[in-house]
Amino acid sequence: MENSAPCVVLTHEHADFDAIASLVGAAKLYPAYTPILPREINRNVETFISLYGDQLPFGQEKQAQQGPIECVFLVDTQSIPSIRGLRADVEVHVIDHHAPAQDFPKQWQFQGRPTGACSSLLTEDLKARQISLSPIEATLLLLGIYEDTGSLTYASTTADDLKAAAWLMVQGGRLDLVHEYLHHPLSPQQGTLLQLLVRHVEFHTLGGHTVALSLVRAGEYVGEISTLAHLIRNLYDPAALFLAVQMNAHIQIVARSTTDSIDVGHVTRHLGGGGHPRAAAAFREGQSLQELREQILALLATHVRPAATVSQIMSYGQVHTLTPEATIRHADALMRRWGHEGFPVLERGTVVGVLRRQDVDKALHHGLGDAPARKFMRKGPITISPHDSVDRLQDIMTAFRIGQVPVVEEGRVVGIVTRTDLLKLWTSQPPTPRAEQIATQLQQVFKPILRELIREIGNEASQLGYSLYLVGGFVRDLLLAQQSPAQTSLPVARERIRARLLTGDIDLVVEGDAIALARRLADLHGGRVRSHTRFGTAKWLLAGSRYAQVRPFVDLVTARTEFYESPSALPSVERSSIRQDLHRRDFTINTLAICLDEGRYGYLLDFYGGEQDLTQGIVRVLHNLSFVEDPTRILRAVRMEQRFDFHIEERTEELLRDSVGLLSRVSGSRLRNELYTLFQEIAPEHCLARLQELGVLAEIHPAFRYDDWLASRFAALPQQAARWKSFGAASPAAPDTGKEFTLRPSHYLALLGVRLQRREVAEIIKRLELPHRDAVLLQQAQALYDLQPQLQAQTLRPSRLYRLLKPFDDDALLILWVATGIPVVRRRLEQFQTHLRYVSPHTDGHKLRALGLKPGPIYREILEKLRDARLDGDIVSDEDEEALVKTLL
Repeated sequence: MENSAPCVVLTHEHADFDAIASLVGAAKLYPAYTPILPREINRNVETFISLYGDQLPFGQEKQAQQGPIECVFLVDTQSIPSIRGLRADVEVHVIDHHAPAQDFPKQWQFQGRPTGACSSLLTEDLKARQISLSPIEATLLLLGIYEDTGSLTYASTTADDLKAAAWLMVQGGRLDLVHEYLHHPLSPQQGTLLQLLVRHVEFHTLGGHTVALSLVRAGEYVGEISTLAHLIRNLYDPAALFLAVQMNAHIQIVARSTTDSIDVGHVTRHLGGGGHPRAAAAFREGQSLQELREQILALLATHVRPAATVSQIMSYGQVHTLTPEATIRHADALMRRWGHEGFPVLERGTVVGVLRRQDVDKALHHGLGDAPARKFMRKGPITISPHDSVDRLQDIMTAFRIGQVPVVEEGRVVGIVTRTDLLKLWTSQPPTPRAEQIATQLQQVFKPILRELIREIGNEASQLGYSLYLVGGFVRDLLLAQQSPAQTSLPVARERIRARLLTGDIDLVVEGDAIALARRLADLHGGRVRSHTRFGTAKWLLAGSRYAQVRPFVDLVTARTEFYESPSALPSVERSSIRQDLHRRDFTINTLAICLDEGRYGYLLDFYGGEQDLTQGIVRVLHNLSFVEDPTRILRAVRMEQRFDFHIEERTEELLRDSVGLLSRVSGSRLRNELYTLFQEIAPEHCLARLQELGVLAEIHPAFRYDDWLASRFAALPQQAARWKSFGAASPAAPDTGKEFTLRPSHYLALLGVRLQRREVAEIIKRLELPHRDAVLLQQAQALYDLQPQLQAQTLRPSRLYRLLKPFDDDALLILWVATGIPVVRRRLEQFQTHLRYVSPHTDGHKLRALGLKPGPIYREILEKLRDARLDGDIVSDEDEEALVKTLL
């Protein structure tokens, strides 16, 4: 933006170090622009400039008066201060570390993003352009960062602030000067005013946030109220702070916030001022302090967004509880089974205490396993409401030294909230409102009648007091489909994702009794129910209902948790909450759920970081024993990784490699099912390559191996199968069976085993418990592969070729067609498939009987010789055939 017309860099009045440092940073980046010092500068900044200003490129306002100002760089603010010579159509470039607070005019440009300080953004550009700084310039920018971020401790501090500070240190920035000027002593007037503000501070709870408010009169003008705001904020740590000081005829207001839920800039704009969401100011005249107090509180009541509440982080549904008379030994067994660190204790439906893990351990240590829970529990109505703030939750956990608090609404325990929930809230990125967005996506994916069906199931679940959720792969694919192409690197996979959304299964989990819900739906709308009581699953068969045209059935599953008595064993299950149901799943990307309740429709549940792993392309298990409990997850991890072009997370891969040996304990049918599912991926050869790298193929059977030969055959199989099918269709003699050829997973398995020995094939059939049809295919493919020396013999007559290939099924011939690399073998397979297999003599048993030949084995012998003669061209007409028959007779 260099320009021959006067161009300046401006910032806000009552400038702090970040504002002044930003002036210098912009002037270094754009030397044609003159940085103009504001009229009002904080005292500590003014002291710094009085000592080191001759080493800084500042100008005064009169320097800009060489003509009309036509271009402005605006730093650390989004409002142009009053300055003479400013044209109405001035070109403005804003650099700020807060989001745009307004719609700018067309000639304005905005540059920036949320960081702790504006100085950090400018430092980043200085570093990128390799512009060197003097030690004083580096120190000034360092002061700007440290002051606005509370020495890199405020919640608004970002990694970019730390990187910028580190680079400024390399440039010679001095932390001793930073400490000196950020701990500048207060003036006597400031000290007196500080005491007055502290004495009159009052606290209000709004939307779960604590807001501090202090309004006082000062007998004389006192500058730098913002400095006092920093001190009072550090003293009380409120979510937001408003100071109002009446000096003579006007009131100066300074506001600070530590949360995005309270935008103090928005509030001060209603008071005639302005600023940023975290820092703002205003001046008022003709208003009393009491009137201003009431106005601020009224504005806060309408503009404060509620703090995070317990309902946002708790687990709904069935809560495992104890009675006061339950023994310590019983409580210990339940804690081990469920993995809980404590249980609410209920008496006649009312919470009377909480029993903690450490209390159970101490009781057992002293041999008191038969003692009742009431003797060791934390007594009292230790509960919280879903609508309470997380701050109150933290207070309860601290006061009672417990890690789990039962959530009670209308006298009923409706869920549980744990210390882990709090930790995840603090460490995760702030959630964005997604319910409306996801509801829109569901509307695009579901046909109207299916949307109606889903809504109806959700409504009936609510009538029964249950919650309904979409879970698993459908939710994963829904979120993947919305990602930009840059986030999903396989275009083919993206199309397949969309296809699955339109046609795939929909997994519905009921936080309640799925079987009872299915029966209610059938009673209301028709259809039948098939249920499995042990697993709490129900299939609502829609035939005969008004939704029969939607799909054949709907699967409903009770939210449950699983227990593995031994590695690789099938789990036993118990009813639980949606959170525990999601925890039993294989990978974080499959733990996402969408609530279908009327009040929370579209709400995304992400307890285990699944969405972040989706965005980063990571396959991650939920816990260290995941592969031990179910070793088939090893194959699924590879399948997910290759399908989406993700990568298995480092620790997950370590756990996977350690558990490969456990595959020997998995039943053959489960292993086969996982392999067959893998073979149905777009590029199963990529999966096999990864399985070999991880040692999985050899663990399934030592003879299995992946190499370039197999990779090329796997990749070619779909296309070659289509060509093979066309051979038969091209023959006019081919019978029309009405059967459509379908490529099956067993075709891939046959390719994998075609080069093995007969003994190894028999072992694989046994290990994978192959069905008869698949076992026959594998055996025939291997036997055919061994026939290649005979099939390429130069003197091979057509009749001999026919006899070699006739015993084999068409599927096995396809495998050899794909597997062989010998051109003559392929030609002869094509010859057989297009012609030879359909050749037969015109003579049949009726003709032989008419010739006086008695029925018997000789019929077959004669007919085979006639066919051989036809195949080899020894006979070409019916007369030739009749002559040969007479000769044979």
